[in-house]
Amino acid sequence: DGHYFHTGSRGHHSVWDSRLFNYGSWEVLRYLLSNARWWLEEYKFDGYRFDGVTSMMYIHHGLQVGFTGNYNEYFGYATDVDAVVYLMLVNDMIHGLYPEAVTIGEDVSGMPTFCIPVQDGGVGFDYRLHMAIADKWIEILKKRDEDWKMGEIVHTLTNRRWMEKCVAYAESHDQALVGDKTIAFWLMDKDMYEFMALDRPSTALIDRGIALHKMIRLVTMGLGGEGYLNFMGNEFGHPEWIDFPRGDQRLPNGVVIPGNGYSYDKCRRRFDLGDADYLRYRGMQEFDQAMQHVEEKYGFMTSEHTYISRKDEKDRVIVFERGNLVFVFNFHWNNSYFDYRVGCAKPGKYKIVLDSDDPLFGGFGRLDHNAEYFSFEGWYDDRPRSFMVYAPNRTAVVYALVEDEPKVVNDLELVEIPETVKPAAAEPVKESEPDEESEPLDS
Repeated sequence: DGHYFHTGSRGHHSVWDSRLFNYGSWEVLRYLLSNARWWLEEYKFDGYRFDGVTSMMYIHHGLQVGFTGNYNEYFGYATDVDAVVYLMLVNDMIHGLYPEAVTIGEDVSGMPTFCIPVQDGGVGFDYRLHMAIADKWIEILKKRDEDWKMGEIVHTLTNRRWMEKCVAYAESHDQALVGDKTIAFWLMDKDMYEFMALDRPSTALIDRGIALHKMIRLVTMGLGGEGYLNFMGNEFGHPEWIDFPRGDQRLPNGVVIPGNGYSYDKCRRRFDLGDADYLRYRGMQEFDQAMQHVEEKYGFMTSEHTYISRKDEKDRVIVFERGNLVFVFNFHWNNSYFDYRVGCAKPGKYKIVLDSDDPLFGGFGRLDHNAEYFSFEGWYDDRPRSFMVYAPNRTAVVYALVEDEPKVVNDLELVEIPETVKPAAAEPVKESEPDEESEPLDS
């Protein structure tokens, strides 16, 4: 009972039915640290995602606790200091032995210094898994379109400590495992079984679902953090949940949780759906590839410059800059806007580099990709310049400065624009900083 674990009730997790390590024990530290090194050394792992770190760092495991941001909640008698020291040790060891290794911590409490290097007094993780985003999307999807709040979406996506790197994701195993539905199924439900074939007419539910699914993924990638995670099948809108073969489970209090008769029916992912060129899933998957290509080309997720210039509850529009790109989201279910003015930081000619309404992605092709958008001087939405766009309903569009493109000299050679011509790098600008004394972080 007291070998590797705490004795008595402290050694048992009341919800997970698992044992709890005594991180103050020398034997436990040797065992866990050597284990972490072994996988990196023997199997050449790139790093780790530490699961359930909130449960480790607090004696109450984060259960029934609403973190408000007050420092007493993080540094007090409820903190398992031995566990926090172990996390510092393992991060220091991993980065010391393998500088290229990446560590990601799954924490919902918003622990200060979580992603600050150990030598600077932090816990030492490279990234925090931004878990609140996936939960928020499910909460929003249960509401009518008229009840979606642009400010609420933006706040959830950006609610992290300044300069703390996060991995964002639109849905996770919590949503896609049995007991809940995937985002695509929340949006389109049973229509997915009959109206996803391209040779059959679509429905209003399918059109809405495909459009919003693309927008949800892009705004999550655009504002949610410095890394992006796809859960299995999210990249093409998987219709069903995952369910592992299981029998009935009887809890200690006598309650029986029914199983599925050890069925393998839902114990898989239908990746063939995304590859089928006769199904609408293909367009959703093409959009995911296009998102990754835009990020690869422009590197907006690693840019320090983020500025949210508009979150309009009446128009249902979100506009923000990330790096040198301008993102425009129109979540309105009916209204499309001609000559819609959006703010920007840099002068010049802009062009469309990603359009969720492109027919390749299952859209309606309402935008001309050859159109050019010229900025003009004058403050708008707290930006020194602006340009006019067409913003169709339920569409997300990304605009880039043409000057950021490499100049083509011939078919075999690409030459970068000289530094004297390139626009100056943007200074980090933030919309607002979380109030650590009162603002809840992922509560």
